[in-house]
Amino acid sequence: MTEDLLNEVRFKTTRSSGPGGQHVNKTESRVELYWNVQASSLLGEDEKALVMKRLRNRISGQGDLILAGEKFRSQVKNREEVSERFIELIKRSLKPVKKRKPTRPTKAAKERRIEAKKRRGALKKKRRDTDLFQ
Repeated sequence: MTEDLLNEVRFKTTRSSGPGGQHVNKTESRVELYWNVQASSLLGEDEKALVMKRLRNRISGQGDLILAGEKFRSQVKNREEVSERFIELIKRSLKPVKKRKPTRPTKAAKERRIEAKKRRGALKKKRRDTDLFQ
């Protein structure tokens, strides 16, 4: 299903930044991926809400998820890399979060904690000027 989302994506190419000499100045190797979450026909309303909530920091005011890639000198490789990142991002955002099962500390853990507190207290007690407290 997530691979089908690539049909709803639009790409924009721009010139890449950084070093690279004349090649960088001539070619549009940077790829930006735009995907409108609300316009998606493949996700249900609850899935859209989940994606919007979990990726809210990456979604623009118009509701577009924007990813950019300029890792490679090749536009094709950058497009592939951005597409893979997009699919992984959507998969992770749709994955249900495991509910934490509350547990209690074991008896041994309690004893270790108490023993550590006693050691720390003894260390502090040794630092005191004992003449003042008598």
